Order: sequence, then C-alpha cells, then structure tokens
Amino acid sequence: MPWPPDRNGTWVLDLDGVVWLAGEAIDGVPHALAALRRAGIATLFVTNNSSPTVAELVDRLQRAGIAAGPEDVVSSAQAVATMVEKGSTVLALADEGVSEALGPRDVTLVDEGPADVVVVGWTHRFDFDRLAAAATAVRGGARLIGTNEDPTHPTPNGLMPGAGSLLVAVAAAAGVEPVVAGKPHRPMAGLVAGRRSDVRVVVGDRPSTDGVFADRLSVPFALVLSGVTEAGGPPPEPRPDVIAADLAELVDRFLCSPDAIDER
Repeated sequence: MPWPPDRNGTWVLDLDGVVWLAGEAIDGVPHALAALRRAGIATLFVTNNSSPTVAELVDRLQRAGIAAGPEDVVSSAQAVATMVEKGSTVLALADEGVSEALGPRDVTLVDEGPADVVVVGWTHRFDFDRLAAAATAVRGGARLIGTNEDPTHPTPNGLMPGAGSLLVAVAAAAGVEPVVAGKPHRPMAGLVAGRRSDVRVVVGDRPSTDGVFADRLSVPFALVLSGVTEAGGPPPEPRPDVIAADLAELVDRFLCSPDAIDER
C-alpha cells in the first residue's frame, strides 16, 4: 500500500503495545495523538482486549492524557456481540467487557450447564473448573466463539498469556475449531467500517493480527516496535508498509516530513 497516507481521514490504532502497556501510556503517545488531531486526522482505538468495559477504556485513555469518548473505542467484545443471536444462553469465560457488550442482546449468562454459545476472552479468572465447564458446554452443542486469537499480551514486564492461549485450551478440550470475532476477522472489520468510512491506516504491534487487519480494510499497515514485535527479529509477515520504534516516532516522521518515512 502507498505510504504515507493522505493527511485526512482516520487512523485505526491498537491499544496494547501501541498506546499503552498494561494501561500505562507509552512515552510520547499522548503528545503524538494530540499532534495528529491538530493536523485534522481522526483516531479510532480498536483493541482485541475484551476484558475492560467501554467506560473503563475511555477512563484509561483520559487518565493517560488522551481525549476520547465511547464513540472512539471498538473492542473485540463488541465484535463478539454481533455474532450472538438475541435471547441466547451464553457461557462467557471472559470479563466484564464481554458481559457489557452482550447486554443489549438480551442473553442469559450461565456459569455451567447447557448453552447456545461459549465465549472465550482474556481473563485472569481461568482455572480447571471453568475450562471443564466451557469444554463440556461446547461438546454439548454450544458454538465456540473467541474474542481473539492473540497468544500473548504485552505488559511492562514482558509478554503474558493472551486470550488466544485460553481459546486454544478450550478448543482442544472440546475437540472443535472456534470462530473468532476480533482482529483480523470480518466481525471486527465490519464494526470498524460501520463506525468510520474513511480509514487511512492501521497502526499495530502484531503483524499477524494488525497487519492482516489492514489488508482486510485495504489500507497501509504501520508496525510499531513497542509491543510484541521486537527490532532485530525475523522479517515480519505480512510485510509492513512502514516500521517505527513507537507511535510517537511514527507520527513525528509522518507530520514533519512524510516523504522521509522509509518504506520497508
């Protein structure tokens, strides 16, 4: 894809590993986002982390010095909700973000027993009993939906298990292939396209997720090395249109001298 993109429209930004690590803003990001907006460029935060509610995500952004409202945030929990029929019985091995998103679907949430759908998202509340309940429900006929398949989650202390690791465990125990809602899959792409029709670039830290998502949206992919992808590793696939150390560097190079940004 051509880089740099037009100086208008919307930048789709991942949160974990791009804007913050475990909710702590990465150096220079608030200033960079403010500079983008002064230049007339809108932002949309699109995260595969289904754990926080929308209000929690907005609060974290605001506490980090980043202006945002509910309309500026899209999560994989919301993508899951588009895949669950109204009135379904749902066993959610996930946190409050998923429960909130499912609320308007008028579902019945259960902890065990028969269910129409099992949803697996990122959660600390994962143990043998919950794994067994989820797998049993799926073997009993429930549809298995994962919020995302990212195997790891970036934090200031390194990579921790992501929702994809939990999803693999449930799928293996149940003997089925799950369907996935979040980036880079169609449910999330549909949400983003419905929220913003002028997406110009996807900025992320994981090529297999954010890069493929950019391809799905037919826009350039900007890879930042502040999350799960480190400098000096194997060549990333799919190939990014541009690589920067972090979002602050990417924005600075884009705004100050777009033609000087190296295409990789």
